[in-house]
Order: sequence, then C-alpha cells, then structure tokens
Amino acid sequence: MPLDGTDRRLLSVLQRRGRISNADLAEAVNLSASACHRRVQRLETEGYIRGYVALLDARKIGVPATVFVEITLSTQADEVLEAFETAVSRIPDVLECHLTAGTADYILKVVAENTEDFARIHRQYLTRLPGVAQMQSSFALRTVCDTTALPV
Repeated sequence: MPLDGTDRRLLSVLQRRGRISNADLAEAVNLSASACHRRVQRLETEGYIRGYVALLDARKIGVPATVFVEITLSTQADEVLEAFETAVSRIPDVLECHLTAGTADYILKVVAENTEDFARIHRQYLTRLPGVAQMQSSFALRTVCDTTALPV
C-alpha cells in the first residue's frame, strides 16, 4: 500500500523520536490514538519500519575513529562477491558495507578506537577478506552531518 501524507508524518516523527508515546505521536500527526496505533502497526507489518534501536555515542563507547575503506576485488564473479559479502558481514567493527559502481567495488564504514586499533582490524580482518585485490583507507577527520533519518 502506498504511503500517504499521514504515514509520511508518522515516519518522520518516529525517525527522530523513536521512543515517543503513541498518545504523543497521535497528537503530533493529528490522529486519534487508536488510528495512530493501527497505522504504525501497518507500517511495521509492511516493512516500512524495520525496527527500533538506540543510537549510541561512538566516543563514549570508545570507538571515535571512523574509517572509510574502498575495496577492489580481483574479479566480479558471483562466488567471489558472495564470499566477500559473507566474510565482511561477520566483522564486528564494520558498520556498513556498500557494493558500489565506480573505481572501488565496495566501500566499508569501519569504527575503531584509534589508528592502532584500526591497524589491528586491518591485519586481523580486512587483509583476510576473500578476493581482495586492492584496499584504500581514509580516516574521517570530522563528521559534518550525521543522521539516520530518511527523507519521507
């Protein structure tokens, strides 16, 4: 079922305030509490809402360094792509992995305590990924904007 304006308002509020009560959410989007609850349940059932999470502060958790790693594979054969994706999904320090079009085949977003910790991650995990021909790492110096909210 396509999203209407009310669904989009619900999703917008929930993205920014995931712990909002149903009563407050209903008021924010001008619905009754029961209608709001039904719509949110439908959005969950239909997969528009994948889940609810707590967003943690990387600095306070002890992994303030963000590193973007561009990876080029030796080949784009399906079995190599699948082996790489399976292996990279098991690395706890990799927050994101994207198959890309361009000079690199994949871009990873990795978090680390510092450069020494990234060296450990690189040595222990990244160099052992299957099919890797080339790897280039770039450390983020400062985060200019950071959001999980999609435009709805």
